[in-house]
Formats: sequence, C-alpha cells, structure tokens
Amino acid sequence: MNSSKATKLDLLNFKSLPTRTFWITSIAFFLCFFAWFGIVPFMPDVVKDLGLSPDQKWNSIILAVTGTVFARLMIGKLCDTYGPRLVYTGLLLAGSLPVILIGLSQTPFQFLICRFFIGFIGASFVITQVHTSLMFAPNVVGTANATSAGWGNLGGGANRLGMPIIASIVVSFGIAEADSWRYSMIIAGIICLFMSFIYYRFTQDTPEGNFKDLKAAGLKPTREKNNTNMKEVLSDYRVWILFLVYASCFGVELTVYGTMDDYLQNTFGINRITAGNIVLSFAMMNLFARTLGGFFGDKFGKLKGLRGRVLLLSMLLALEGTMLMFFSNINILAIAIVFLVAFSLTVQMAEGATFSVVPFINKKAIGLISGIVGAGGNVGAFLAAILLKSKSAIAEKTAIAANQGKSLEIIESAQASASSIAVSSGYLIIGGIIIVSAAASLAIRFSAKDEHEVATEMQMILEVNADK
Repeated sequence: MNSSKATKLDLLNFKSLPTRTFWITSIAFFLCFFAWFGIVPFMPDVVKDLGLSPDQKWNSIILAVTGTVFARLMIGKLCDTYGPRLVYTGLLLAGSLPVILIGLSQTPFQFLICRFFIGFIGASFVITQVHTSLMFAPNVVGTANATSAGWGNLGGGANRLGMPIIASIVVSFGIAEADSWRYSMIIAGIICLFMSFIYYRFTQDTPEGNFKDLKAAGLKPTREKNNTNMKEVLSDYRVWILFLVYASCFGVELTVYGTMDDYLQNTFGINRITAGNIVLSFAMMNLFARTLGGFFGDKFGKLKGLRGRVLLLSMLLALEGTMLMFFSNINILAIAIVFLVAFSLTVQMAEGATFSVVPFINKKAIGLISGIVGAGGNVGAFLAAILLKSKSAIAEKTAIAANQGKSLEIIESAQASASSIAVSSGYLIIGGIIIVSAAASLAIRFSAKDEHEVATEMQMILEVNADK
C-alpha cells in the first residue's frame, strides 16, 4: 500500500495526486485560519459596536481557542474512521455557519457564542496533517506536514492585511464603515463554504483510494480495530509529551497572535497599523520557518534515526523559550523586534519538528494522535490566555479605578501601561514553561524495532519507485 506515496515534495507536479492533495489541503487550511482569526483586526470596532467590556474582550480570545480543543480531539478519530476527504468537507460546511453568523450578532453574548463555534474550524490543522501523512513517504513526510501546516497557518496572520482590504471593498459599495466588519466575516464564511465543495470533488483519502473503497476491499481497519488502536494511543506516554510540546509551541504562537498587537502599542507607543504590520511579518514567517522545522526533522531523522527528530525538537523548544523570555524584558522597539523574529523562527520550526515526529508514534492511528497533539496546542493557548487575562484584566481595572475622575487620556495611558507590564511578566513565565517542556521532550523514545521498521519501509518505497 505504501508504494504510491510520494518520496519528494514536487510542488509543480500537478499530475501527482499527493501534490494536488497538498495544495488543496493547504489552501483549505489557510482559509479556515483566515476565517478563525478574521475578527481580530476588527476588535476595536466590535468593542465599540457591541459594547464589550475588558473581561468580555479577553473571554472572546479564550473562547476562540477553547472550541478548537474539543474539535481537534474528535476530528482525529473521525479521520481514522471515515477518511480526511469527507471529514474536511463536513468541517468546512459546518464551520462556515458561525463565521457567517458572527457578522449578524447584535449582543456580546451572541458574539461570544459565535467565537466559540468558529474555533471548531481550527481543527482543520489536524485533517491537513493526517492527509499529508497519508500521501508522503517517511523521508519527506516531515517536510510535507510542516509546509502544509505553515502555509495554512499563514492565514491566521494574513487576515491582518486581507480583512481590511475586504472591508475597504465593502465600503466602496456604499456600506457604512461601521458595518464593514460584519460583511467581511460573512464573505469569509461564504468562501469556506465554497471550499468544501472543492475539497469533496478534487481530493482522495490516500494514493490507493478512499477509505470507503479500501475498507470494502479489506485494506483498511474496521471500526472495532480503530477502537483497539485508541486504547493503545491513550496509554502511550509519548503522545502526552507531544501534547505538552505542542501546547508550548503552537499554543504559545496562538496566544501571541491574539495579544501582540495590543502589547506592541501599549509598550512602545506605536500605532495600530504599525503594530499590525509587525504581527503580519511574524505570521509571514510561516512561509518558510515551519517548513524548516520539518525539513531538518527529516534530515536529523536520516542521520540519527527517530531519536534525531526528538533531539532537534528539544533544541528548538529550548531556543523558543529563551527568545520569548528575552523579548519580554526589552523596552527598545528595534531590539525587541530582533528577539521577536528569533522567537517567531524557533516557535514555528518547533511546530514543524513536532509533526516530523508524530507520524512515527503509531502509524495505525495517525489521525487520533494528530488530533490529541493538535488539541494540546489549543489547551496551551487556552492556559496562556487565562494567565495573561488574569494578569492584564486585573491590572487594567485597577489602573482605571486608581485614575477615576481624571481625563480620558490619562486613564487610557494608565490602562495601557498596566496592561504592558502585566503581559510582559506573563510572557516571561510562559518562556520558562517552554524550557521545561523542552527537557520533557527528551523522554520520548523509540525502540530498535521502530527504527528498523521505518528504515525498511523507506527502502521498500524507494525500490518500488525506482522500478517505475
């Protein structure tokens, strides 16, 4: 069954099923993340329009990543059972609804509910990783996974530029600027809806065929066998270490996406557009940084086997935590940007390196493991957001109370300063936790049998492809 897996990532070979699948799943992932974080550039408008309090603003950030936790835990097992093609189609169909509905929300409660359910489309990451894992051979699966994830992840930052452009186009048609955020979200939802039909029509679960056909031919495990695999996965300590690891890289990146705009403005006194452009640059690094993590994961795997992939992951996590801790203590913008870039590079490389390890934990349950590890990212984002909220919201409210009766300018300045100090200390704590997870990742081990099986599989695939 492995003979049809691609042994290289040939991006321009559109006749190749793995290449077509790579592009379609990456674009679908991009659109899901674009819609998931699409409201972020409009939050100042939403706060004014719906009258959100500081607590409600932070709760919206928390809810946006909370919904994804549940979705990712479920979606992996669904992929193992029904195949990534049908599961992605269903997610795009269902996920487009709250994206559209948030544009129609009239109260803070409606807005918060929609943000929670929009978070479900963040599970698109898991399906993308499953689909590329099924399409590419061991020598390149880390690179394929990391590249598809990185380019898809780019959608979470590209909306900083894309959503305002959509809003300006909407305004040019005579729509009031105050309502442009609503129409922009509706348009993003419709695009996701359209993508569901493309995914269903132009993809296939594996190089050999769809899961339904393979099961009928006795080439895929039954639901009962999948339940047995589930027990094995849940009792495998390596899965839970990777859960922690992904919480410490992708989870942290998610929280930074949601808080960095305000932090840069409050700390360095720059305007919203400049802050947004800096964050966009951070997100743009997904074009290559995550790919580098997967690429070097494959290279270390070739040199030192599966253990080499783990050693690279641990090193990248340690660097990531160190860079974030340094960044949190800098108040000179130019120097801060240098460390922010270094943090961006290492956090995204760590994400790619994580999913250069995941496909080798248990090949019979790639979807389930991808779902659990992916959910770890959102648990990390949830906990990091809770930490920053507990520090920032309290500090802001204290500053407002202490300056009651003074001018609005003084109150806003005090609130911004309090938030900056609180978030800075939160980043420092998070950086320390990341370093602890780097040490924990070294406990991930593979048996001699695992190493031999991967080497044998790769040799077989290369021999078969050489004969074609």
